[in-house]
Amino acid sequence: MAYDHEAIYSAYKGIVVSVDDGKGAFDKDGNSVTLDNNKVVAARKSIDDAFAATKYQRDRAAEYPTWQDQLDKIYHSGVDAWKADIKAIKDKYPKP
Repeated sequence: MAYDHEAIYSAYKGIVVSVDDGKGAFDKDGNSVTLDNNKVVAARKSIDDAFAATKYQRDRAAEYPTWQDQLDKIYHSGVDAWKADIKAIKDKYPKP
């Protein structure tokens, strides 16, 4: 059985320190921790929601020019031209 390690660690923060797909979840003393599937599912949803909420940041980062190119744009075209380029990307990927 494959466990959702990330969700388990999130749901049992400070309790579960290791997860073995063949054996289960364990605390710091090596004791088995009984997992509540509803708690793990809720943690997975929370993780997925947080990731989705920051999609615009990843989309923007993929389109922003390198900082070197941005400085070159400012030097050659001025801050207002640079701001216009950046604003176009921010408008394309607005904050939710």
